[in-house]
Amino acid sequence: MWNPDSFIEMLYANSDPARKENSKLSRPARKALLKEQLQSSLTLALFDDMRTPLEPVILERVEYEDYIRERVDIGTVTGLRMPVYILIPKKPAASGKLPGMLALHGHGYGSREVVGLAEDGTIQEKKGGHNSFALELMKQGHMVAAPEMIGLGDRRLIRDTKPGKERSSCVSLTGQLMMYGMSLAGLRVFEALRALDYLASRPEVNPGQIGCMGFSGGGLVAAYASALDERIRAAVLCAFTNTFIGSILSINHCIDNFIPGVLGYAELPDLIGIIAPRPLFIESGANDPIFPAASVREAVEILQNVYLEENAASMLQYDIFPGVHEVSGRAAYPWLLSTWRGGKSAAQ
Repeated sequence: MWNPDSFIEMLYANSDPARKENSKLSRPARKALLKEQLQSSLTLALFDDMRTPLEPVILERVEYEDYIRERVDIGTVTGLRMPVYILIPKKPAASGKLPGMLALHGHGYGSREVVGLAEDGTIQEKKGGHNSFALELMKQGHMVAAPEMIGLGDRRLIRDTKPGKERSSCVSLTGQLMMYGMSLAGLRVFEALRALDYLASRPEVNPGQIGCMGFSGGGLVAAYASALDERIRAAVLCAFTNTFIGSILSINHCIDNFIPGVLGYAELPDLIGIIAPRPLFIESGANDPIFPAASVREAVEILQNVYLEENAASMLQYDIFPGVHEVSGRAAYPWLLSTWRGGKSAAQ
């Protein structure tokens, strides 16, 4: 046969021994090595060399009955600034400080989709797969930062903003960054951490209670950002957790999911497992066509073993809910509140 299927299967099988090498190390050594390897694959050092001051500028401030919505412009790397929606509940926190959350959107029309706005900036009447989850987090009492991911929404290449063009610049940006030895996933992770820098600087936020929630492509960014930055004390991954072999290697996905060299040292659950022993919640739709539930369960089982090894089994929870590629939150939102209170939630 001339089809390359068996060749690709051979590459995965041949790289398996290299991935298993890490398992021979002690858990602390393995985690440190995986963290170093992930940072290298994401080319984070290249972006860190281009780091610029935040220099935040408030673009808008809108007051509602129960919350305030700001849009803030911050610096990330040389030549780039990023708009971030900030949702601030008016109800004061009992402790005087609010828990903070990064809310990371996936494909669609950008950060407006998670803060309750339609594509034209009006109030959203019909919720899509994102289910306005940043707004829901705010209603739970969080101060939320929802950055606009590069390549999506207002941050597409100009040529992709014309009528009839693609709703994302993921393919173009991935290819062009690759020619400079850079990764789009890495740039998104780096910029998410710059949004974290800004969120942590706000006087309203309790720096010991900052979490991260991401959906789909935002789940990828949330997973890697949480793995690499321990200021993120709790993570919620929606419609992303899987195995590489069970999802992006088996089903057509956006190119922004692919990271150079990663299968030479890890499968996806290994990378997510860097988060342990910090609290982690995984949710996914039972009928999600691109992150299949069977592989979600396989990834969760691997992660459960990681958390057992870290003596933190109760810190990992999950919910496979009746649904498709979407945010549910039915168990994740109460789990977050329980986490900040120091309680435990039951696994689904």
